[in-house]
Amino acid sequence: MATSKKVNDVMVSFFRQSSAFRALKHRNYRLYFIGQAISILGTWVQQVALSWLVYRLTGSATLLGLTAFLAQAPQLIIGPISGPWLDKHNRQRMLMTTQALLMLQAILLGVLSYGNLLETWHLIVLATMMGVFTSVDVPLRQSLLSQIVSNKEDVPNAIALNAALFNSARFLGPPIAGVLLTLTSETICFFINAASFLALILLAAKMQIAPTPKLRQSFGNALSEGMQYIFQHHKVKTLLFVVAILNITASAYVVLMPAFTREIYHGDAQLLGGLLGAAGAGALTSSIWLASRTNHQAILKIVLFGIWLTASALLIFSLTHYLPIALLSICAVGFGIALTNVASNSYIQLAVTDQLRGRVLSVYTAIRFGFDALGGLIAGAVASQIGVNHTLTVNAIILLFAACWYFVIYRTRLKPTTAH
Repeated sequence: MATSKKVNDVMVSFFRQSSAFRALKHRNYRLYFIGQAISILGTWVQQVALSWLVYRLTGSATLLGLTAFLAQAPQLIIGPISGPWLDKHNRQRMLMTTQALLMLQAILLGVLSYGNLLETWHLIVLATMMGVFTSVDVPLRQSLLSQIVSNKEDVPNAIALNAALFNSARFLGPPIAGVLLTLTSETICFFINAASFLALILLAAKMQIAPTPKLRQSFGNALSEGMQYIFQHHKVKTLLFVVAILNITASAYVVLMPAFTREIYHGDAQLLGGLLGAAGAGALTSSIWLASRTNHQAILKIVLFGIWLTASALLIFSLTHYLPIALLSICAVGFGIALTNVASNSYIQLAVTDQLRGRVLSVYTAIRFGFDALGGLIAGAVASQIGVNHTLTVNAIILLFAACWYFVIYRTRLKPTTAH
């Protein structure tokens, strides 16, 4: 026991001295961080395995887009209205409940895959189940940060570390999935994901979180108040639009990557894992860099750089047929997407009041992941008509126009008037 306490004290001391890991000095966040690390890795293994299974069984880019859309689209509807509901209930218990439901979905997918019983309608229903559960789980996790990180100054660091964790899983998960798919089957990947949710459930049960005051307003009034704040806060509104256009265009590469792997590079599951892993490496690098920052005054400028980088790199990836350039450009795409999303999230977290946090963040996560899903659905349908490379070229051009718009807005209305 004494040894365990000494190790814990050494860890806390290190996290306090390191600006890149300062949020980990909070015990509740450390527990959450460890559980989430295991859970997210399992989720990425399942995501790659499922996309490969869908394309292997059907060869349909449209179905790839549809299943990806259904896995996230409910956030467009459920996400914005979940904020008032989250503020009325115990978020710790809700976190454990959502993890249990997601574990059930993975188990059902594994059982059907093991018995060779999967049909198209099974994939559609199970993807929808994941979408419904995730539409509550994602804003729940975001709103929980302010409770498990007691010092508000450490919240942006916690957001960046969360992104680094997510992108580490993006870097490690696809290659692991590629190896597992080569050596075993999709079924093993699904059961691995099911087991991963158990870790977060057990660690969440150990967190000691003080209850927050329950929302007293009616559901309608609370929802209206959150939307009014967004529309009246110009910077928040602008960032939400940037997040929407970024994810409806650039993030579509994930859905189309199995088709890219086979049609453009004539590769297998291991190459798919390598391409997605390269994007994950870029996103991870971006998140680590953001986590090391202590000055948050330049966030809006970081968003400007991120959207320009993403658009340029996506255009290069869509036009090249040379694998080394493709790997470098998709790595830059991952860097830019993560940079823009995480920086936007950090600014919104710092700008919004505690009373409105759940409601505003539920809208952010709905846009972040819902438009990601919508973009995947559109890209899958368009790719079946004009091809995967031409689809991403169009998306890159649209994003370039959005980058030009944001540049004008930044120079005229968002740029700080004094140097920092």
